[in-house]
Amino acid sequence: MKIKAGTRGSELALWQTNWVCGRLREVHPGIEIEIKIIKTQGDRILDVSLSKIGDKGLFTKAIEDALLGGEIDFAVHSLKDLPTSLPEGLCLAAVPERETRHDAFVSNTYNSLKELPAGAKVATGSLRRKCQLLNMNPGLEIIDIRGNVNTRLKKFEENGYDGLILAYAGLKRLGLERYVKEIINEEIMLPAVSQGALGIEARTDDKETAAILAPLNSDETRKCVEAERAFLHALEGGCQIPIGVYTSVDGGRLNIKGMAGSIDGRDVARAELDADLNEPEKAGRELGAIILEKGGKIILDKIRNGG
Repeated sequence: MKIKAGTRGSELALWQTNWVCGRLREVHPGIEIEIKIIKTQGDRILDVSLSKIGDKGLFTKAIEDALLGGEIDFAVHSLKDLPTSLPEGLCLAAVPERETRHDAFVSNTYNSLKELPAGAKVATGSLRRKCQLLNMNPGLEIIDIRGNVNTRLKKFEENGYDGLILAYAGLKRLGLERYVKEIINEEIMLPAVSQGALGIEARTDDKETAAILAPLNSDETRKCVEAERAFLHALEGGCQIPIGVYTSVDGGRLNIKGMAGSIDGRDVARAELDADLNEPEKAGRELGAIILEKGGKIILDKIRNGG
């Protein structure tokens, strides 16, 4: 049995793909897996912030084209990079068990976000993080930063910033937890949609590959990210709009917390609901509608209109 995987070429993307391939070899002894590295638009444009170049398929389209063209049999993505609507002919074949989805605070000077004084320089490439940081502490100076995990850490060190915000999952997967001063609680900063989760994409009509990938799927993780992706879709959001969400499962119920805010952090609409675990997409849509009603529509319209 031979199969071909597609991935981006960053250290984290390769770690994630090798992890998936390792799991597949455990489940299917003797399987041969070839890894094909594919460069995406997001990998080519490194000097412009994500919010300015748009995000629809920025890190996934080239890989999806290769998948549709039969060059690869499946693709491994950071699920937060995958648009909520997949191209015709492609499906989310498996969502493995999720890593911690929180953001992490990196600093050489301070032990937590709450210690940061007004005027402190904090680096992040995310408008979601910027919004929530400024909502917590309007006096912070937010520095835009791009690049993979190691590139961001290097820029942070070279420029002497007071803090850097990264996804904890990426740092942990690369064995860089030593840089983490604080795992940021969701009450302070809601993570990105699907943060910490991997998405394994395949062709809808490729039943053989689907059967190979199926054992890697975590039903609970999948339901959580389905709720989050439905929430994002309801708000029609992306990298240009600050949107955060956090799901958890307790006693067979799904709890989902969400936010949408202005880029300057002054206006933030928040909501939370408990829902049936077996209707995750409905829960995400309902939370999106509540957020829009609670001021989210005004906030998002203003952003979309350049306000």
